[in-house]
Amino acid sequence: MEYYMNALRSYADFSGRNRRKAYWMFVLINTLISIALSFVDELIGFYIISNIYSLALLIPSLSAGARRLHDTGRSGWWQLLWLVPIIGWIVLIVFLAQDSHEGENDYGPNPKELAAEPATV
Repeated sequence: MEYYMNALRSYADFSGRNRRKAYWMFVLINTLISIALSFVDELIGFYIISNIYSLALLIPSLSAGARRLHDTGRSGWWQLLWLVPIIGWIVLIVFLAQDSHEGENDYGPNPKELAAEPATV
């Protein structure tokens, strides 16, 4: 749940890098909440709760995706591949699932290396 909350806290931050685990945990929790809200909508017969939730999470989802793509050395604009049916989705999922770009890139230091470094006093 911490990954989900971190993504919400940095909802409009399209800079920096996001580790693979952080991105996919955000996607998993977001999907589970969406499914639960869809069931609630189905029970009450009023299909607005899940739509409001999806709209509220649009910007945080885009920023998390952009940071994840930055971690692989790509621009966040690659998310436009979601607009290309099937082929674009497959390519983007492969990009999002790739391991971090080694070392520092144009978008900042590698978050894996930052987490592995011992704290200096």
